[in-house]
Amino acid sequence: MTTEELTNNVLLALDEIRPFLNSDGGDITLISIEEDKHVKVRLEGACISCSVNQMTLKAGVETTIKKYAPQIETVVNIL
Repeated sequence: MTTEELTNNVLLALDEIRPFLNSDGGDITLISIEEDKHVKVRLEGACISCSVNQMTLKAGVETTIKKYAPQIETVVNIL
């Protein structure tokens, strides 16, 4: 998978999860993909102060990204 394809797949994953975040007043933005295996995102809106945002990041965001781009190893939230 090329870097461009990887980026597009990660963006597709974020588009899939975005409605769930939006319904709770939150959002997510792709910040970067490093070494084609480490994704940095920024949780926004209500997600910033949500007490379960780390669970959302792992169970929701990371799982969805890995469905679209299995080579991704980590997903971290950048404040």
